[in-house]
Formats: sequence, C-alpha cells, structure tokens
Amino acid sequence: MKKADIISKIVEATNLKKAEADEAMTAFMDAVKEGLKDGGKVTIIGFGSFSIVERKARMGRNPQTGQEIEIPAKKTVKFNPAEKLKEEVNV
Repeated sequence: MKKADIISKIVEATNLKKAEADEAMTAFMDAVKEGLKDGGKVTIIGFGSFSIVERKARMGRNPQTGQEIEIPAKKTVKFNPAEKLKEEVNV
C-alpha cells in the first residue's frame, strides 16, 4: 500500500476531500519526523511506536570484489507494533 492508497482510504472513511486528506497525512508524517528528530519516541496507542536506534560501525564485504569495507555508524528508525495490531494482522 502506498501513500496515495492510504489517502484514498481516509477519503472513503471520512468526509474529507482528497486534498484535505493529503494535507492530514502529510501533517501526520511531519509530526512523526519532528518527534523522532529530537531523539524521542512516537507512540500511537493500539497501533505501535516509532523510535530511533543507533547502529554501531562495523566491517562488511563488497559482494562484487570481496574486499572488506567499513560500514559507518548511523541512526535508523525502528517500529514496534502494538499487541492489538499484531493480533489483528495474525487473524
């Protein structure tokens, strides 16, 4: 499912126009990004939580040459689904 598909579902479920649903979706994504930028955690009860995880630098291999390369440390986003979401998906 893509962003456009989600917007279409929002339009079907509400009385919003497509442009308004797009604005709402964009505002939601911006709010999550803002919450994560500060190193915080964004929790949506009944759905799940987004958090930042720091990965350490490590050694890897170039699959084409086999040469060892250093993979730098970086931050990434982690999503933990809520129990309710897990139950609904595994019906």
